[in-house]
Amino acid sequence: MSNYLVAMEAAWLVRDVDDIDDAIGVAVSEAGKRLNDQNKEYVEVEVGATPCPACGEPFDSAFIAANTALVGLLLEIDVFNADGEEHASRIAKSEVGGALRDVPLSVIDVIEIDEDAHERDE
Repeated sequence: MSNYLVAMEAAWLVRDVDDIDDAIGVAVSEAGKRLNDQNKEYVEVEVGATPCPACGEPFDSAFIAANTALVGLLLEIDVFNADGEEHASRIAKSEVGGALRDVPLSVIDVIEIDEDAHERDE
């Protein structure tokens, strides 16, 4: 059994916004509130990054059309005592998906955590 850091991407809709920064703030705030309401404050929430198709430089994953924004959020969760990467992914999606119902989630990365490094951080 190993410990993993699972990173997921969520697609968050924000209505009635005019500005990208406002949309990002609302999306992060709403996602954080829904997670906290379900006692999942251990899930890290931040805006995702999308590479520019022309130059490859990352920019915030947010797009506004008709005063409605689609914001790509990055959610990270530590999963302990999983049987492997696939098991850790299923656990993470279940934990986060239960709190963020009707929000599309996709696992983008699973990294095995060195237990000794994790203990040193605490």
